[in-house]
Amino acid sequence: MSETPREQHLADEDKHWLVRSSTIRKLWIAFAIILGLTLVAQLFVHLHEYFVVDAVFGFYAAFGFFSCVAMVVVAKLLGLVLKQPDDFYDEH
Repeated sequence: MSETPREQHLADEDKHWLVRSSTIRKLWIAFAIILGLTLVAQLFVHLHEYFVVDAVFGFYAAFGFFSCVAMVVVAKLLGLVLKQPDDFYDEH
C-alpha cells in the first residue's frame, strides 16, 4: 500500500528530527556545500606539500574519500571472515 505525500509527512512528524526524510535531504545538501567550500578553499591556501602528488588540486578530498571507501570494504571483508552462526553461543 503506497502512502500519499500527506500521510508520509504526518508519519515523518512522529519521528526524531534526525531520521525524518526531509531532514536527511537537508543534511546531505548542507554537507555537500561544506565539502565543496573546503575544496574551493584549497585555491586560496598555500599548501606545504611533502610529495609531488600533494600539490594536485583536490588530492586531500580524493584521498579522504578513497580511504573511507577502503575502510568500508575492509570492514565488510572482516565481517565475512569473523562472522559466526546465530547459534554459536547456544549450549549444545
